[in-house]
Amino acid sequence: MIYVNDLRKEFKKTIKEPGLKGSLKALFKPNNEIITAVDSITFHVPKGEILGFIGPNGAGKSTVIKMLTGILTPTSGTCEINGYIPQKNRQKYVKEIGVVFGQRTQLWWDLALRETYSVLKEIYDVPDAEFKSRMAFLNEVLELDDFISSPVRTLSLGQRMRADIAASLLHNPKVLFLDEPTIGLDVVVKDNIRNAIQKINAEEGTTVILTTHDLADIELLCNRIVMIDKGKKVFDGQISELKREFGQMRDLHFELTHTDDFDKLVYLEDFKVTQDDVEIKNEGASVSVRFNSDKISVEDMLSYTLAKVHVKDINVKDADIEEIIRRLYKREVSIDEV
Repeated sequence: MIYVNDLRKEFKKTIKEPGLKGSLKALFKPNNEIITAVDSITFHVPKGEILGFIGPNGAGKSTVIKMLTGILTPTSGTCEINGYIPQKNRQKYVKEIGVVFGQRTQLWWDLALRETYSVLKEIYDVPDAEFKSRMAFLNEVLELDDFISSPVRTLSLGQRMRADIAASLLHNPKVLFLDEPTIGLDVVVKDNIRNAIQKINAEEGTTVILTTHDLADIELLCNRIVMIDKGKKVFDGQISELKREFGQMRDLHFELTHTDDFDKLVYLEDFKVTQDDVEIKNEGASVSVRFNSDKISVEDMLSYTLAKVHVKDINVKDADIEEIIRRLYKREVSIDEV
């Protein structure tokens, strides 16, 4: 469905020296520097997959999405989506994709939502019978009926996001690009949006590329992620694989019965490990221990702790996806290992 091969994007940046002299020099004899925003990225997305496409700010995510949607032209490399080159046959290609940007809207501000959809119907040349059937499906999945007669400017953020997703799906695209679809939404609305995406994907086989900083979106919607940093791909695989390979850090939390017992917990000395393997914090009777389960098993950590101190409550938490990714970006896990 989506084939991206050695995709690269370079931008020319003019280096300006300070002051009037620098401005004049930049005007008549500019000193240009080539910035590589995307550096030879390759990945493939099969039909019907929801792919999480993630990275920190400035990683190059938006640049990749703009090339996949045809807004930008690659410096080199190729991308092909459902048999189309995004930068060619634009009129036909845009009918194959839907795009939602969380902080922007494609809706007309002063039109009622129903009228907006009627305009989009004409733009995408959707036949009457198909439009009626499509709207019935989108109303069911995204629950638009309560506000479909309201002007877009009166919609809440959650309503507008649902309306935007419906607008992007009106012409039944084969691929849906979602950029931060749950940004700024409350927990209930986030769940509604996620459920809608899952239902659309399951019932229609729509291929979805999801970019987000909300790791809950990734964990709930995606089985596979592609991670990029500084324009390079640093991971491509299943979330389960990422957790298995790089999720060795565990968090142990417990409440001491006697606060003075804290001094009995000498993990570093007794297990003969370093501070990189065990980090311990406490606030009064509440204690948190982050430990490397490759060096100290969960069983040994629990047995040791319960033998040393009396606790009221204790639990162990696996590393979540956010912590794993944070470690990867901080180079606590070498990119060479990935």
